[in-house]
Amino acid sequence: MSVIHRGVTGAGAANDSQLPGAPRPLHRLGIVRRLQGMSRRTVARRLNIEVSRVKLQERPTTDLLLSQLYQWQSVLEVPVAELLVEAEDQLAAPILRRAQLVRMMKTALAIMEATKEEPVRRMAQTLIAQLTEVMPELQSVTPWHTVGKRRRQDEYGTAAVRRLSDDVFLDLLD
Repeated sequence: MSVIHRGVTGAGAANDSQLPGAPRPLHRLGIVRRLQGMSRRTVARRLNIEVSRVKLQERPTTDLLLSQLYQWQSVLEVPVAELLVEAEDQLAAPILRRAQLVRMMKTALAIMEATKEEPVRRMAQTLIAQLTEVMPELQSVTPWHTVGKRRRQDEYGTAAVRRLSDDVFLDLLD
């Protein structure tokens, strides 16, 4: 784990961009999640909570328990200081590099999964081997999802839109 040093230029350095009276940000969960290339759905699944709860916890002004913060830290695999400190726009260099390598591995695995052409498969396998050599923990990474179109948070899935006949519910009463 790397140590990150941040300088403070003045008493209000962390709050210069905020409006007077606005609540002070307490964490950077949403920013770090996006920089790590992780979806809210993935975080929710790993934390065993609803996506709406993840969205609420990501709000910078949400006051979280330390145990919740450490759960996020475990899921995002970053130093806890990255979640707390109002840092510059990017993560520390090693954390940013890891996030980039994870995205590259996901892409290489998706290419290998999707192609039938042998030369492309060999290139993808070589790239996967090289990435694993650089960072062995990438062996547990899965490819990007390739089935279906991703929907926005405000969109309903097919199951919510599909109509059921009244007979389905009448059969349940019998």
